[in-house]
Amino acid sequence: MKAILLPLLALASAAVFVLAADPASAPPLKVLMITGGCCHDYENQKMILAEGLSARANVEFTIIHEEGPDGKKDKTHKISIYEKEDWAKGYDVVLHNECFGGVTDNEFINRIAKAHQDGVPGVMLHCSTHSYRAATTDEWRKCLGQTSMSHEKNRDLLVKNIAPEHPVMKGFPAEWLDKKDELYKNDKLWENFVPLAKAFGEDTQKDHYLIWVNTYGKGKVFGTTMGHGNETMSDPVFLDLVARGLLWSCGKLDDSGKPVAGYESKQK
Repeated sequence: MKAILLPLLALASAAVFVLAADPASAPPLKVLMITGGCCHDYENQKMILAEGLSARANVEFTIIHEEGPDGKKDKTHKISIYEKEDWAKGYDVVLHNECFGGVTDNEFINRIAKAHQDGVPGVMLHCSTHSYRAATTDEWRKCLGQTSMSHEKNRDLLVKNIAPEHPVMKGFPAEWLDKKDELYKNDKLWENFVPLAKAFGEDTQKDHYLIWVNTYGKGKVFGTTMGHGNETMSDPVFLDLVARGLLWSCGKLDDSGKPVAGYESKQK
């Protein structure tokens, strides 16, 4: 049965949708996708991700997409759901694909991170790593597993798989050309950061890790700084990777890199 898109709520600065799985299937993982902000085509990326991941795993998406006042992209905007203390309640995993690097409210940012510290799995894509970097708190950086404050120019990246035996990297090529993307610089790696792939930095003349997993408190986190453009987001290699990372963060990926029974895609 084909996935369907059901509008739940429309606000001046937010749009919330559920991409629902076949109701006759095993209960899907409930994924909250947070998206919006500066510098990226989030309008299309949210559907690329929701549709692509639904074709690879048994998931159901709730999507919250906010940009800023009057729908204009604003890196200082604070996503409204994060104002709630229990903002992640009811979800099995949160997928972050957001770009709000100008937010400086430490209490607000710590509240985002606390949901993951308390055990909600997280998937961190691209500019989520640069979100909240203007703030003084380190909790979001600890949640990510790394601190990054800048990236190199948009160019082709040769991605090297350095952990081929890790379930998340099973099926990922030994080397993969990520076309027209941005290499985020690793300024600091926190203690539970586990690197899975790297690419060479032309500016810094050293490698930077761009796929990883992390443990933050009780929460498992998968991250990649790839995904600036829709070409990368749409690539089957990228979508396969993110699907494995999402399932891994929820404990639903087996040692061979396949979904455990019941968490394969139910789409026909």
